[in-house]
Amino acid sequence: MSASVVPLTLGTWPTPVEPMPRLAAALGLGREDLLVKRDDLTGLAGGGNKIRKLEWTVAEALANDADTLVTTGAPQSNHARLTAAAAARLGLRAVLVFPGEPPADRSGNLVLDAFLGAEIVFTGAQGQPALADAAARVCERLRSEGARPALIPFGGSSALAARGYATCGEELLAQVPGLRTAVVALGSGATMAGLVASLGPDRTLGVDVGAVDDPRQRVAAFVAPLAPGVRADDLRVDRDQVGSGYPSLTTAVEEAITLVARVEGIVLDPTYTGRAMAGLIAATRRGEIAPGDTTVFIHTGGLPGMFGHPDVPAFAERAQKIN
Repeated sequence: MSASVVPLTLGTWPTPVEPMPRLAAALGLGREDLLVKRDDLTGLAGGGNKIRKLEWTVAEALANDADTLVTTGAPQSNHARLTAAAAARLGLRAVLVFPGEPPADRSGNLVLDAFLGAEIVFTGAQGQPALADAAARVCERLRSEGARPALIPFGGSSALAARGYATCGEELLAQVPGLRTAVVALGSGATMAGLVASLGPDRTLGVDVGAVDDPRQRVAAFVAPLAPGVRADDLRVDRDQVGSGYPSLTTAVEEAITLVARVEGIVLDPTYTGRAMAGLIAATRRGEIAPGDTTVFIHTGGLPGMFGHPDVPAFAERAQKIN
């Protein structure tokens, strides 16, 4: 079915590309060397990169006559929030399956999930295999109730979903013909995969956020149907920004978020774009990104998750003390 899928239009395209001259100067680059692709401005319930993927995966679900979208993720999942938003726009039901127990207080994306009318199921269990099993049981329950569920993959990522970011890469080349490097957060894999398919592995730097154990292999698997011949070893991946794990907030990420906010007025989140920017800064310090190179930072959104991250209140207190 996926070969014949015609994508929906859920976002506002093309997203703009804007210069970041003050950040470039702070990093020792030329003022025209650094730009940001504003995929945080994609529309639909706070925006973000997941909309490009959902245009394909939800189209496939509708082609299969689904009336309910089921997906999984962490409780602050941006993908889950936007799946709920897509369902609301299309008149579908949304069921979000999360690990662990319900929090005492809703915050961040969980608030938006509630506003969007999603049903939330907490599994009690941890880990992706347990989460996948729980989602399968939810689908069985929905079918027994007469619903027609479609399971949207973890993080919205699949080879089909990667087509959304192959389109983004083509959009970016038209906007920035002299592009040398695009820097992007590497989570569940399809965003980077789509960019690799259209930009090539040499021009795509993915910064691992710790969402999966095998990021290179996942990206390579998603790239394969779109750009045969790209191997996992061909990919540019920074795995140094994960810290103690996916939920952690590292010093490098704090510094990246604070710097970008104060010199460009752009706010990044602690899990995805903050890590991606920390990776861009590290690549600049290594000389991998150099003056004269045209570099684009892909802002994939995720700001609502900032307000549900447990380390952010203390981070804000520390940031307030920095003059």
